[in-house]
Amino acid sequence: MGFRILDASAFYAGVPFRSSEDYYTTALVYDEIQHIKKSQDVLGTLLETNRLKIREPDKQSTQDAIKSAKETGDFPQLSKQDISIIALGLETKGQIITDDFAISNVAKNMGLDIAPIMTKGIKDVGKWIHYCPGCKTSFQSGKECSNCGTALKRKLIK
Repeated sequence: MGFRILDASAFYAGVPFRSSEDYYTTALVYDEIQHIKKSQDVLGTLLETNRLKIREPDKQSTQDAIKSAKETGDFPQLSKQDISIIALGLETKGQIITDDFAISNVAKNMGLDIAPIMTKGIKDVGKWIHYCPGCKTSFQSGKECSNCGTALKRKLIK
């Protein structure tokens, strides 16, 4: 089996704790989830038994993930941890285990494999646009219409 990459939601759902498979994550995600079951040190056990490996994506994969996130319009919703998971998925061609819709949209737009955990996952992928419900003008980003001052809304273009 190839690389299986966990984002924080996979740890919160208990994925690596109820399986004997090997998983990968990034240092940024590991730092975010270290408080999980700290009293039992289950994360330490996963690392010691080599069932969880921490691997950093290379700079080019990270830049490609950021570029794609900006193209889909998901970038403002993604944390550094999320970008690192997408980049690692891109670099390793691994399966990303996540319930995060922004990660899923960017990754699927890049042709990566996504496995949802507790949801059905996303059905539609596309690019987000911002639009003014008042004057119907579309924008790449922003919070307020530069034409009429109305608060912008977001929608996914498939």
